[in-house]
Amino acid sequence: MNIILLSGGSGKRLWPLSNDVRSKQFIKLFKDGENYESMVQRVYRQITTIDADAKITIATSKSQASAIKNQLGEKASICVEPCRRDTFPAIALAATYLHDELGVGVDEAVVVCPVDPYVDNTYYESVKTLQELAEQGDANLTLMGIEPTYPSEKYGYIIPESGDSVSKVKEFKEKPDTETAKKYLAQSALWNAGIFAFKLGYLLDKAHSMINFEDYRDLFNKYNTLTKISFDYAVVEKEPSIQVLRYSGDWKDVGTWNMMAEVMSDKAKGKAILDETCENTNVVNELNIPILCMGCKDLIIAASGDGILISDKERSGYMKPYVEKIETDAMYAEKSWGTYTVIDVQPGSMTVKVSMKAGEHMTYHMHNYREEVWIVVSGKGKAVVDGMEQILRTGDVITIAAGCKHMVEAITALDIVEVQLGDEISVSDKIKFPEEIKFPLE
Repeated sequence: MNIILLSGGSGKRLWPLSNDVRSKQFIKLFKDGENYESMVQRVYRQITTIDADAKITIATSKSQASAIKNQLGEKASICVEPCRRDTFPAIALAATYLHDELGVGVDEAVVVCPVDPYVDNTYYESVKTLQELAEQGDANLTLMGIEPTYPSEKYGYIIPESGDSVSKVKEFKEKPDTETAKKYLAQSALWNAGIFAFKLGYLLDKAHSMINFEDYRDLFNKYNTLTKISFDYAVVEKEPSIQVLRYSGDWKDVGTWNMMAEVMSDKAKGKAILDETCENTNVVNELNIPILCMGCKDLIIAASGDGILISDKERSGYMKPYVEKIETDAMYAEKSWGTYTVIDVQPGSMTVKVSMKAGEHMTYHMHNYREEVWIVVSGKGKAVVDGMEQILRTGDVITIAAGCKHMVEAITALDIVEVQLGDEISVSDKIKFPEEIKFPLE
């Protein structure tokens, strides 16, 4: 299978664990055996269980690329959007990436689906069927519609011509009120969950008809000039040759804490104690201090360096406008080389814990406006400071003056406490020089 997974969105609805650099699909609340895994790891595992040879490309924003590399390594291809431009430009860019960079042929079928539903493996068996239907070429577009379990107001609807497992599409309907949704269900309607398949050449022709570009590199360079428009509006609702595959298995959109609590592996994760009087309460604690819950009923409690949420489960679905009033920088981020956790912020200083995976390295870079002091807490590594290489061991301290080029490579798992000093401490104060250092270091 050729699969494009759409991994976008900001981190408002699962605050404080999610933020602008760690969206819900990267939070590790599920389990594979004894190990916790995120949505993106779970989805990758499920797809490759159904098709070990599946070629998976993740279309994502620049802010999420490091987290994907951290969690999947080099297992999946990543097509990075220079900026957010909605689903049609994202899919067009990913399609040209598949053709021009990965060599996927125009007659090969491609399936596009979101990265964040909670499903069992039958869903990806249906995704494989979707690709096979697209390969047959009976329609230009083949959708997968979710058989509704209730008359929802949250989803758009696909109205098929029949209730057969595969049917031509009669029309599409916007998100309705409950009474209208009941009428749709009487017509064998399906939820439109943004899952569709096509031959790659079809989508490339569509993209060229709507956007003036030569190839993938050209489209990437002019991406910020593209009109923001969804794939549904740009393509699906205007396509006369379209069919839908009915999916009747379990499917959950875990976009809120209330829904996430239904599927997360444990009632409590992290340092948390719930007494015997607690009912229907979930706790996720990323802080290194305990949370004690007594007499809690129907609550979600989530704590991270970004903040603490205590909410009635049903009410948690309405948190977004309140979270938008909270203005803080992300205190935790997953990088391609490991994790970055802010410990303390003061005027003129910020203290960070850097945890690097063995064999990984940072880019060679410098900061114009801040000095850094590194204290090696555990592990062994190599540092390069203005071209001078040195071994790092537990207890070593290095001072990096503003304007000095520097980087670290982890020989073993490596923990460093980094103290940033300066009047202007900003993530934007970073200039990279990747071409000046070759890895691994000699």
